[in-house]
Amino acid sequence: MNRLVLSPPASAPARKHSAPVLLVIAHGSRDPRHAATVQALVHRTGEFRPELRVETAFLDFTLPSVPGVLDRLAAEGVREVVALPLLLTRAFHAKADIPAVLRQAPPSLNIRQGEVLGPSPLLVSAVERRLYEAGLMPGDKSTTGVVLASAGSTDPEAIAAIAETARELRRTGWCSVRPAFASASLPRTQDAVSALRAEPGVRRVAVAPYVIAPGRLPDRIAAGATGADALAAVLGPAPELARLLVERYDGAQATGRTAARTA
Repeated sequence: MNRLVLSPPASAPARKHSAPVLLVIAHGSRDPRHAATVQALVHRTGEFRPELRVETAFLDFTLPSVPGVLDRLAAEGVREVVALPLLLTRAFHAKADIPAVLRQAPPSLNIRQGEVLGPSPLLVSAVERRLYEAGLMPGDKSTTGVVLASAGSTDPEAIAAIAETARELRRTGWCSVRPAFASASLPRTQDAVSALRAEPGVRRVAVAPYVIAPGRLPDRIAAGATGADALAAVLGPAPELARLLVERYDGAQATGRTAARTA
């Protein structure tokens, strides 16, 4: 399989880190915009906690891989790692893929797996940030319907989490909010746009991609938004996401579960 290789930063003298290393685990994509956006988010996370060592790894398509980063950390003498899934919901990748790859880590590493990012009020704030950047104003909320468009999942827990985020976004004052999905589930973005057009009180429709980075499915969301009045950008390196990663890191140190190991 072809992989996109990200050049590591210039080497620096090895340092002792008293705090666990934060390992951000992203899905990966053949689209180079995906990795660039993930790295921008990780960089911003480091700005919130400058003393924290933050590493990035990808499950597929992109290097560095999760096993590769874990092996390197172990070789450097690192002992404590907090692994955070760069995922908005608890679906297959969070429940199966990431625990499986962490089970293969060197035995010298003590790894705690943190929670996925959503749901969280910070994600609702990030969605609103992107809607305002797309040209909407706070005064438009009461007459604007929003399609909260995610990548999609067959996992009921993930779908319920997206529905909860849509409800929380609606409570901030938007006229109506409907979830939509680029794959696996219905409705599609274009159908949710049409449904909002028919709702009383909705004068304009905006599509807010509930995804972290560009790629094939976000492009599908954008294609389905052609009938909308505004299309927001992906969440990307929004400061709310960076702050949320730090919160999940702190939470994992206190309550995160230690990754199980293979026998």
